[in-house]
Amino acid sequence: MTATTSGPTRTDGPEPGRGPGTTDARERRWEALQRVNKSTLLMLVVTLVVIVVFSVATPTFFTGTNLRNVAVQVAPAAIVAVAMTFVITAGMIDLSVGSTLALVSVIGAVLLRAGLESVLVIVICLAVGAFCGLVNGWFSSYQGIPSFIVTLATMSIVRGVALLITKGYSIAIGSGLIFAQLGQGRFLGLGYPAWFALIIVGVGVGIVALQRMRFGQYITGIGSNEESVRRAGVDTRFVKMMALVLSGTAAGAAGIITAARLGSGDANSGVDFAMTVITAVVIGGTNLLGGKGSVIGTAIGAILTGVITNGLTLLGLSPYIVPIVTGSLLIIVIWINLRGGSFTDLVRKRVTR
Repeated sequence: MTATTSGPTRTDGPEPGRGPGTTDARERRWEALQRVNKSTLLMLVVTLVVIVVFSVATPTFFTGTNLRNVAVQVAPAAIVAVAMTFVITAGMIDLSVGSTLALVSVIGAVLLRAGLESVLVIVICLAVGAFCGLVNGWFSSYQGIPSFIVTLATMSIVRGVALLITKGYSIAIGSGLIFAQLGQGRFLGLGYPAWFALIIVGVGVGIVALQRMRFGQYITGIGSNEESVRRAGVDTRFVKMMALVLSGTAAGAAGIITAARLGSGDANSGVDFAMTVITAVVIGGTNLLGGKGSVIGTAIGAILTGVITNGLTLLGLSPYIVPIVTGSLLIIVIWINLRGGSFTDLVRKRVTR
């Protein structure tokens, strides 16, 4: 009886149909990509492309002085956008942030003119912003009025109060005050407002709160399925109210920075501020319907909107084009958000057809 032998069997090579160009390999790459916020990565690329385009179009764009100015200009929107990320992730919206910014800037200027110390004025201004958010949160969370309606109403009320206080005139703030230095001072060549935004976003205050703390987990859960979170024993109404309080407080901080940077309190400040903030949040990958948010994406979105505004201005285009571009960008992103979930999801659908 003759034994038959066979050659060694290869076990380390790719299995048939498992080559790098196969469907399984593509699926593995997409699964790896799932661990990263795809919209955030794409918007980072888009932002870099826009920066390159403006750098080529105008030599004054990519200079140290202009980039520092952009950082300072973007800071108020970035700070409020981080807070707005929590609001939108929870399935709500806050249209009153621009009016809150204006009211806080006016109150700060009035109190400084009355002789109050800058530190006390800053605390009062933040409290005013938090109170505006508390009003929005109480009516929306505990009285069942949709946040869109509540904040639309308070947007008008709060700005009306600011106009009533000032009679339509701006109130000057002395440049030598500590309050003014918050918007005009610099550290290591970069304005204080930019440092504040970096602390809130870059150091991880917003990131940790949304992704690591229970509050952020509750926010995400409420946006996905509020009833399930409520049945788990969480006071969802309080969490939603606190998200709006956070938004109001951030708007108060933005009001302080704006008044300090401009050297005056003006009731007409922040007219299109809510549009800019919401655009930054949605562009950054936060789902407008709730349940998904990205603080890093929001920061990138704020930078992108600031870069576009600055670049169009340097090109000598009409300032009235800026809201047209911002609004168009917002509706395009929302359209893609509703159809495909994100830019990359939409691209994947097109490629795999």
